[in-house]
Amino acid sequence: MLLKEAKKITGHKSGLGAPSKMPGFSTSLSAFACKTGSKLAKVKGSVCSKCYAFRNNYNYPNVKSAQQARLAALGHPQWVEAMTLLVGHYTEEADPYFRIHDSGDIQSEKHLEMWISVARNLPWVKFWMPTKEVRWTKDVWAKTIDWPENLVVRLSAPMISQAPPQSMKNFPTSTVQSETGFSCGAPTRGNKCGPCRACWTSTVKNIDYHAQ
Repeated sequence: MLLKEAKKITGHKSGLGAPSKMPGFSTSLSAFACKTGSKLAKVKGSVCSKCYAFRNNYNYPNVKSAQQARLAALGHPQWVEAMTLLVGHYTEEADPYFRIHDSGDIQSEKHLEMWISVARNLPWVKFWMPTKEVRWTKDVWAKTIDWPENLVVRLSAPMISQAPPQSMKNFPTSTVQSETGFSCGAPTRGNKCGPCRACWTSTVKNIDYHAQ
């Protein structure tokens, strides 16, 4: 498969995203397509009520169009092969970190399983996926015998200042202003990850972010 074809199949016409905050590349979907997040966005005090992906550059017509194309592309039978090629092409071996969804979230159990396949295909790349889809993640985890060590899925607490719920206790988690676990240092570095790679590290149990 050629790189041009992989871009077309995955809906990444211009290639993968490169968020200025963090290392490496990423992919994104529309936050409006989040199954749980779009509901939480209407709840005062939820982490999604202040989601950056509902504003700023994410509202440009070309960005919305690109995210919609990526959403539609999830049904392509060669998506895993194409995404594997794309991530492997763009990721630098010297700093092999990739964020799954700098906006948006998984759409189904199958969607998560697709990313598991990509991670297996690229064992040298470190993947991090934040998600609000607790039930799907748990169900896939329970039936996956060989979960790839290079894929960290962090379950996100739904409310600001909320510690990780007991229902998330067996998984890496993230919170917003809960004063629990590892405090994200990005605000002290111009809102950039800098040398920190805690989000991609499964042994860091909880990452506590500042509100946007």
